[in-house]
Amino acid sequence: MYYEHFGLTQPPFKITPNTAFFFPGGNRGPILDALVYAITQGEGIIKVTGEVGSGKTMLCRMLEASLPDTVETIYLANPSVAPGEILHAIAFDMHLDIPKDASRQQVMQLLQAYLVQRHAEGKQVVIFVEEAQATPIATLEEIRLLSNLETQHHKLLQIVLFGQPELDEILADPAIRQLKERITHSFRLDPLNTTDIRAYLDFRMRQAGYKGPDVFSVGAVREIARASIGLTRRVNIIADKALLAAYTEQKHDISARHVFAAAQDSEFTDIVPRKLWGIGLGAAGLLLLGIGIGMALPPLFKSPAVSTPPAPAPAVALPATPAPPALAVQAKDIVEARLAATEQWLANTPPETVGIHVQLLGAGDAKRLENYLAELGKSVDIAQVFVYRTKAGGKPAYSVIYGSYPSRAAANAALAQLPAKLQAQRPYLRTVQGMRAEIGAAR
Repeated sequence: MYYEHFGLTQPPFKITPNTAFFFPGGNRGPILDALVYAITQGEGIIKVTGEVGSGKTMLCRMLEASLPDTVETIYLANPSVAPGEILHAIAFDMHLDIPKDASRQQVMQLLQAYLVQRHAEGKQVVIFVEEAQATPIATLEEIRLLSNLETQHHKLLQIVLFGQPELDEILADPAIRQLKERITHSFRLDPLNTTDIRAYLDFRMRQAGYKGPDVFSVGAVREIARASIGLTRRVNIIADKALLAAYTEQKHDISARHVFAAAQDSEFTDIVPRKLWGIGLGAAGLLLLGIGIGMALPPLFKSPAVSTPPAPAPAVALPATPAPPALAVQAKDIVEARLAATEQWLANTPPETVGIHVQLLGAGDAKRLENYLAELGKSVDIAQVFVYRTKAGGKPAYSVIYGSYPSRAAANAALAQLPAKLQAQRPYLRTVQGMRAEIGAAR
């Protein structure tokens, strides 16, 4: 109704998840990067929690779209089934031909055979469990047993639990402590603050085709933040009705009065969710992923005690997106040169651009970073190496990024061609948007 009035090509605030409208602010971008990393590493169970309407389903859809083609996803939208039925439900989603009267042991054997086959084909399989807080404890335990399926070196199945904060209370039950101990990565979606909501509203409007000045006034944004308590679903509902209210008055700007009327019409409960988190995980903390990277890093290019690294690959082709020209400097100036080049790169590069995170170094030893970059320049084009200041474990640190790619597919292709000594350090992908958010959180 109001689309033409505001110059829109599609509805900007639909509550149905659409990955084209995924907002990377409010820590969503760094969480997505971290989830992709955690899944591709293939270890343990992952948990994502957030209040009703905080964007868990959108994040799940975006995660599915962001994973490489080598990852096969199984989606359980309604896991609140009896423990004797959950294996059949999973097998059904895997399109396995299993008789209805098959025993639990038979289903488990067929599932394992399927997963072994996929592993032999170079595939990973991951199950997304939505509304995990509604899953019976016995069913959660049955899902946990699937995580025992493994080869000598790899898990055959990854599990990602998406749930409301009640999931944490359920996992505190001693009866399923084995499941809780298997959770290696845990993330939470915090409510958006007022600054994030302003950016969110502008982002969604422009994704829908809007090209004019800001529509929502400062007062309108403040009122949306108050009425929505930072939950994206509420923001969408209120913003949609506020646009309609302005349209009926033939106005092109949204005032606090429009928002107040929209919020009143929405009949939201005035009970604040019992657990609205504050700042939440910092971006640097997300990068660590709770796996103890900290400041204790291995010696330069030393391979950790893992399976044999891939054989050396041919030289890496230059990334598709051009990077700033390298500065002609001596080795002792290499750190400042790359910091300056990175600042220019981050300021002028589209937010969806992807780089490869190759190292995290403590800022207390500048000489080590200088030596690392000098050594790195022997393996890759130093002009494609970017360095920015961040924090790790609350302490100053440097992140080292290689390459500038227009998509995850291009970055994954380049990652596969990195020299073996770099691949041994388990690099992973980062978006420019995520890096900017990390730098902002570290200041």
